[in-house]
Amino acid sequence: MNTRLIKPEGSVGVDGRFGEFGGRYVPESLMGALDELEREWETARADPGFTDELARLLKVVVGRPTPLYDATRFSERVEARVLLKREDLAHTGAHKINNTVGQALLAARMDKSRIIAETGAGQHGVAAATAAAYFGLPCVVYMGATDVERQHLNVVRMEMLGAEVVPVEAGSATLKDAINEALRDWVTNVESTHYIIGSVVGPHPYPELVASLQSVIGEEARTQVLELTGALPDEVVACVGGGSNAVGLFRAFYRDDSVRITGIEAAGEGLDKRHGASISAGEPGVLHGARTMVLQGADGRITEAHSISAGLDYPGVGPEHAWLATSGRASYQAVTDEEALVGFKALAETEGILAALEPSHALAHVLAHGGASETILVGLSGRGDKDMTTIARAGKG
Repeated sequence: MNTRLIKPEGSVGVDGRFGEFGGRYVPESLMGALDELEREWETARADPGFTDELARLLKVVVGRPTPLYDATRFSERVEARVLLKREDLAHTGAHKINNTVGQALLAARMDKSRIIAETGAGQHGVAAATAAAYFGLPCVVYMGATDVERQHLNVVRMEMLGAEVVPVEAGSATLKDAINEALRDWVTNVESTHYIIGSVVGPHPYPELVASLQSVIGEEARTQVLELTGALPDEVVACVGGGSNAVGLFRAFYRDDSVRITGIEAAGEGLDKRHGASISAGEPGVLHGARTMVLQGADGRITEAHSISAGLDYPGVGPEHAWLATSGRASYQAVTDEEALVGFKALAETEGILAALEPSHALAHVLAHGGASETILVGLSGRGDKDMTTIARAGKG
C-alpha cells in the first residue's frame, strides 16, 4: 500500500489556500488551536512512526485496500465500462473511517483526552465513535435534529459505540447547524478536545488534513485501474457535499490531463427550487471558517440546502472543490433527488449492491452521460443501510 500523504502540487498555498479559496476566518480563540494542529500534522505526516502506524490501522481496522469492482451488468445500461471503488466495504460502511482513524491517531499524539465530531448522514459520526472507542476516548457527536430523525439507525450505532449524540435544533437542524455547535464546543474546550471534522471543509489546516487522509482512496484506485485495464480511466466521478470522498479519489488524477474529473452535487428538487448545489448555483463566500462557494441570499445570509441524501444537504463545499471548479480542472454537475433514486435502483437491480443515496447521485450521472466515455471510475462512497427508510418512503410517494 502506498501510504504517501500528498498535497496537490501547485494548488495549496502556505496559508492553506486553494487559489482564492480556503484560509482561516475564525475567532481569535481558535487560532492557537489551529496553529497547534497544523504544526502537529506537518510533523506527524513526516514521521515514519506515525505513517507506519496509520498504514497498520488502515489495514487491520479499516480493512484497506478496498476492492475495485467491475460493474459489468450496470455497464451494459451505461454503454461504457464502469468501475466502482468500493468504499462501502470499508469498516463502518463508508469512506469516513479513513479520516477518523487518522485524526484520532493524531489526537492521541497531541495528548487530547476528548473527541467531538459533527455528522449529517451519520456515517462520519459512526466512524468518529468507532475511532474514539478504539483509542479509549470519550466522544460527543453533534447532529441536526432533522438528520437524527431520518438517520435513526446511525444514531443507534453511535450510541452503541459509546458516543453521546447531541441533537441540534437550531436553524435548519441539519449538517450546517451541527458544525456550528461542534465549533462552539471546541472553542470552549480547546485545551482537552480534538474536533474531528468530517469533510474537506472548515478553516486551515482541516481541508488539507482531511484530504490527505482520504487520498488513500485515489492512490489505491489509480493502481487498481492500471492493473485491471492497463490504462487510466477516461473519467472519474464522485458525489460532492463537503466533498471528502471526491477529493480523496480525484487527487490521484490531477496531473493526468487525459482523465476528466466530474463532481456531482445535489440538485434536490431542482436548481430553481430547494437544492444543495453550492458550485452549480452558489457564489463565493465564507462558511465555517473558510472562503468557498456557498448558497446565500441577496443579503449574504447562508440559505438552507436540501437533498434527499443527508450527506449532501450542506450549503457549501470544500475550498479545494471550489478551486478545482474555477480553475477548470474539474467540472461539476447536479443531480436531482428523483434521478438519484433511479441511480440507486439501477445498481441494486444489476449488481446486487445497495449504495448510499450520496453516491447514487454519481451513479445517476453516469447512467445519463456515461456513453461519452470508454472507462468510468466511480467513487462508491458508502452503503445504503442508513437510507432504506428514506428510499422506501420515496417509493411510496
